[in-house]
Amino acid sequence: MNVIRRKLGFIALAAGLFWGGAISISLAEEPDWQEITAKAEGQTLYWNAWGGSEKINDYIAWVGQQLDQQYSIRLTHVKVTDTADVVSRVLAEKTAGKDQNGSVDLVWINGENFASMKQHHLLFGPFTTSLPNYRYVDTEGKATTTVDFTIPVEGFEAPWGMAKFNFIYDSARISQAPSSLQELSEWSENHPGRFTYPAPPDYLGSTFLKQALIDITSENNALRSPLASQTQFDETTKPLWQFLDQLHPTLWRSGKQFPVSSSAQQQLLDDGEVDIHLSFNPGAASALIESGELPATVRTFTFKDGTIGNTHFVAIPYNSSHREAAMVAANFLMSPEAQARKQDPRYWGDDTVLAIDKLSAEDRSIFEAIELGIATLAPQDLGPTLLEPHPTWMEKIEREWLKRYGQ
Repeated sequence: MNVIRRKLGFIALAAGLFWGGAISISLAEEPDWQEITAKAEGQTLYWNAWGGSEKINDYIAWVGQQLDQQYSIRLTHVKVTDTADVVSRVLAEKTAGKDQNGSVDLVWINGENFASMKQHHLLFGPFTTSLPNYRYVDTEGKATTTVDFTIPVEGFEAPWGMAKFNFIYDSARISQAPSSLQELSEWSENHPGRFTYPAPPDYLGSTFLKQALIDITSENNALRSPLASQTQFDETTKPLWQFLDQLHPTLWRSGKQFPVSSSAQQQLLDDGEVDIHLSFNPGAASALIESGELPATVRTFTFKDGTIGNTHFVAIPYNSSHREAAMVAANFLMSPEAQARKQDPRYWGDDTVLAIDKLSAEDRSIFEAIELGIATLAPQDLGPTLLEPHPTWMEKIEREWLKRYGQ
């Protein structure tokens, strides 16, 4: 990783300014990156991040090793199941007047959780564009690095991975993979009990609902704007509930029970109980083959008309106890070193947020040497990328799903 010294462009970064907050030091006191890293030395960073994947947990552990070796920062991975719980905790601290020494230093976040934190003024920043490695991010070719579920990022979160909805299937049991939602529905009807999806609010279960709604409705433009009324919600989502009412009887356990998480559905595929698993990582199948978590016969498919894609980020709560360490960690996560390891299916298999042509020849060669794996589709075979709906739609869809189908 190339660490460069330069002045930070935002006084907010130095001043501890959070959205709606106040400047606490003068411009003359603005620190440079070397001073930030010096302050971060010896800090313990509490990173709240999803803990449902052994491979991802191992990657985060590696990040901790690098932060310790390079910056003397001790990383504690606080494993969470639902990031909404983290948002609620920070909001509770704000309500209690705990504006310093918060319990969360860094959070893995996107979508409705980012929208909620931004709305409630729970974020430190803007800081992202002042991080040295941000200059490598592909903000032109990967628009979702600057817009999160239709919400402008505006420097309040740092991108560290690309996601695209896809399906992992066992080719030993499926000879012709479905290429559309309608074909998936027909396949499930012809192979009862062999497909399911995780129960929302698991992010993959929720994404399946969004994907289905986008495919079914003719109101896609409306989905990208804030939900206007209950009437609009009822009219737009009516086809989704009709589709699910028909699909559910064909699912695993007749749709009367759903896997509690994406990892639970992955286990169902490995155990041979279902034939299809959902993923938000086009390299996941190859990575899971590499780790021995799924059989070598698994492959990947998407829909020919496209699937949802987005970027995942890290953000710093406004009352982070170790803000400097959080900034250093966010910067490291965007480094060519960390991004190349993340894209390697042996370690994760997640697509990079970087623009490869912005890198040095040495760094480019690292990416070029990565073997993406036998089950990874070529970029041109992934199909178009569909935009996420506005977060206000998803929050209400999840509540409605639980009311209709939750146990």
